[in-house]
Amino acid sequence: MGPTLVFLWLAIHVLVVAGQTWCGKHYMANQSVVEPGGEFPVAKTSSEPLLAFRCAPAVKPYLAEDTSGAFIVDTQVTYTEKAGTAPIDTSKSGSELQVSISINGQTLATGAVPFNASGHELPFSLAPLKPQTSAFDVVCTAKTPDGQTFNANTTLQKLPDPPSDIGSVAKLDLRTGAMLVRSSGSEEWETVFPLGFYTTFDGYLTTNLSVLNDLKDRGFTIVHPVPTFDNLTALGEVLDRMEEVGLYLMYDMRFTYTNLSSVTEQVNMIKSRKNLLLWYTGDEPDGTSDPLNATKITYDLINTLDGYHPVSLVLNCENYFFEEYTTGADVVMQDAYPVAMNATFSVEWHTPCTPDFGDCGCDNCKGDLEDIAVRLDEFAYRLDILGQTRAKAVWGVPQAFGGEEYWSRPPTGKEWLVEGVLSINHGARGIVPWVDPTPADIKDTATSLAQALPTIKQFIFNSSTSFSSLSQSGVDVGLWTLGGQTLVLATNLGNASASLSLALPGGSSSKATATQILDGGGSLQLGGAAGDGGNATLNMDALGSAGFVVQ
Repeated sequence: MGPTLVFLWLAIHVLVVAGQTWCGKHYMANQSVVEPGGEFPVAKTSSEPLLAFRCAPAVKPYLAEDTSGAFIVDTQVTYTEKAGTAPIDTSKSGSELQVSISINGQTLATGAVPFNASGHELPFSLAPLKPQTSAFDVVCTAKTPDGQTFNANTTLQKLPDPPSDIGSVAKLDLRTGAMLVRSSGSEEWETVFPLGFYTTFDGYLTTNLSVLNDLKDRGFTIVHPVPTFDNLTALGEVLDRMEEVGLYLMYDMRFTYTNLSSVTEQVNMIKSRKNLLLWYTGDEPDGTSDPLNATKITYDLINTLDGYHPVSLVLNCENYFFEEYTTGADVVMQDAYPVAMNATFSVEWHTPCTPDFGDCGCDNCKGDLEDIAVRLDEFAYRLDILGQTRAKAVWGVPQAFGGEEYWSRPPTGKEWLVEGVLSINHGARGIVPWVDPTPADIKDTATSLAQALPTIKQFIFNSSTSFSSLSQSGVDVGLWTLGGQTLVLATNLGNASASLSLALPGGSSSKATATQILDGGGSLQLGGAAGDGGNATLNMDALGSAGFVVQ
């Protein structure tokens, strides 16, 4: 972290928490313990089976040029009370549901969907829908053979072709969480995995535009310049160079997002940029206890002014008004920073940190790398309970700084790569580390991940891929199987080497081959015979990470 940016962040953080709270908590020695509130409610358990019938468009938004689309249907039978669940008599319900989907009384899609389906697609024609800037209200109905009926609602966007002041379109694939873009001059939509740093603007990007060329050469796909942008000429030069070399822009309005006049001015200034990928509004609004409706108000305004790019924000707190703040985003980010910090006693405020008091820099953390997996899993759980899994993507913000305030040192390069792989394994579909300039070993290991992403995204951004995971001996493994190939991403959270037996899809590994796509300290030994289960052996260095394609 550059000294100027560190000072600015620290000054703002100290000013905010000194005057108020952080994550709703008091933190100073002269303050009393007060219940912060804002906790996500614990889901109730039903004594009877429930159907979580849900539907969503496969892509957001569709455009006037799109002639066909698909709805995603989920039909989980559960005993957990979630948004929209309803009791179902499974003894009489048969094995599938007859689903119909309509807009304004006109049926667009029908089909049989099995129980416990996830991501079942029903294709439909977009021709009957006239493009409009407002979303269409969608009604989904499911019926069992014995007449039980279930309803769900969603919205669908079919926007007019972009007006002349909109420079690009970025879609969200709600099946996989992928961003969909068009390369310059291309008519084809392709996936992009956003990987790139929050990047110091003043004194770094403004003084050396060649930084952007280097980032592109390393394989990064996105840059998130950190405001303020007082020098608009310099901002224009930076954004021009980004567009020239082919880096996508994540535009940050953290200091002004509640000033609607400023948001209007900035959106109108930036939305013509051909490399704009998404907007960024609240930077830890939960930490600063921003008004609970602030992110949604700005979200609605941005969609009125633009509507062709997603809106993002980052949450810092582990559990503080999650539902309210995430209402204002298509992309929800988490920034747990657990490396080289004291999770139980604040070195800044000299007070203890508990679930209802204190600020240690990583809210309700244990102070180990697993905090990242826990936070991402909690986000996924809450979105599921809210019925928002198909409405939002989740990204990660790995720690790439240290040696200041709560953190005694930055992560090592190996620790950073653990953060990155762990994030992907637990559902992050974009990675934006804080902050560049960053230590050289972090930049190098981030580069190795960036160069593996073209292969990784072929698996994780394909809706036909099946996913499984395991955690054993401190090693976290994700497996994505597509056709006859399996992507293996593994990372060792421990400070000692570890080995584990890995059952690969398809049985015996004796005839399989493995291509290593990421080498951060791990190997995969094939050759297991059917008699021993046909398993492969995964050998991981201490804090090692690795990726393989097995076929």
